[in-house]
Amino acid sequence: MKIDRTGSTVSRLVFAGLFVAWMFATVPVGAAGDTAAGKTVYSNKCLICHGATGDGATGYAKAMKLQPAQLSSAQVQKKTDAELKKIIVEGSGKMKPIKGLSDDDIANVIAYVRTLAKK
Repeated sequence: MKIDRTGSTVSRLVFAGLFVAWMFATVPVGAAGDTAAGKTVYSNKCLICHGATGDGATGYAKAMKLQPAQLSSAQVQKKTDAELKKIIVEGSGKMKPIKGLSDDDIANVIAYVRTLAKK
């Protein structure tokens, strides 16, 4: 007896295609945040150490003997958004975790940090 599997193969391909389409529909395309809102978060939470231009050379940082990352540097800018989020949420080196930020706040500040890239 010969079993016709083409129907089930087609069904699987259709299901797989629909599943992939659904996955892409639920993931924000270019999940970048709002840079204007990010600038506000940055001003409130990051500026004191990282400075207005992200160069990390602030009086506070010097007084506290800190060397904050230069957010405009290629080294920081090449990090993925997920890596930057982890640093913000968990801290890194002497940088403490930043408390009280929503996921939107984090996405927005990351979007703003991307604008600091050296050109």
